[in-house]
Amino acid sequence: MIKNIIILLIFLIIDVVTFGQSPEITDLYALKRASEPFLFSKTTLTPQDLKWTMDYSTSYGERVSGPFGNEGIGQQVGVKGYLGRQFTLYANAAFGFTSTNAVTSAQQAEIIRDIIGGKKNQGLRLGIGLGANKDFSNIGSILSRVTVSYDAPRWKAGGNILFEKAFSATRDKIDIITSIGVHHILFGRLYGGFEAVGQDLEGLWSEEVEGGAKILVGPSLNMTTNNSKISFSLSGGPVFYASRNQVTNPDAIRELPPQSGLSLRARVTFNLAQ
Repeated sequence: MIKNIIILLIFLIIDVVTFGQSPEITDLYALKRASEPFLFSKTTLTPQDLKWTMDYSTSYGERVSGPFGNEGIGQQVGVKGYLGRQFTLYANAAFGFTSTNAVTSAQQAEIIRDIIGGKKNQGLRLGIGLGANKDFSNIGSILSRVTVSYDAPRWKAGGNILFEKAFSATRDKIDIITSIGVHHILFGRLYGGFEAVGQDLEGLWSEEVEGGAKILVGPSLNMTTNNSKISFSLSGGPVFYASRNQVTNPDAIRELPPQSGLSLRARVTFNLAQ
């Protein structure tokens, strides 16, 4: 069923883009950027972007158990806003449906400031942020994120390095998650490219107690409607281990599921600004 939903979403993206073609959309510099073009990387907002958006995303993981969801399905709701002075706020709540039909939740909030760029939506931006989260087992963590992105009329790129310190003796001393995405315009407002995620990368050079380092590389799509009210994103691919240890905390908030297999994520974003 989930695969049919994803296929339907792909056709919906293509249909909306083709239907919404207009001769006036010739100046690519004037187009509103998607507030979050990538599924696995956070990007900052600028004064030229949509000020506030709300998004809903769903995840699917093949051969996945635990709070990632029944049959691998997970749900997340997020809000993103521009606070002014090159500050961007992002907050989300994730919901997991376990095999026993219990519902668990996790929350996360971050504030990121661009220290290079950020005054216009084209060119290079480099940001540094702080945040906190509470995972599915109510363990709290503090976060630090570095964001880098580059936007041009026909292509965009973004990447993150996220450092997480959990307040628990059973967790790693520090967790490192990296991500990168590249999109090029296909036609209209449809962009396509790839995304890659490296999770718990400290497992490559030190003892990692939460399953080992994992990597995902796969295709990625993003589309914004002509009125910039709604945007769609889709990405995923195979998840495989770069190093392997016993999984001791499957309840931690992670971009990738706790086991290897196939992971897919889809998101729809709504413009809250007038």
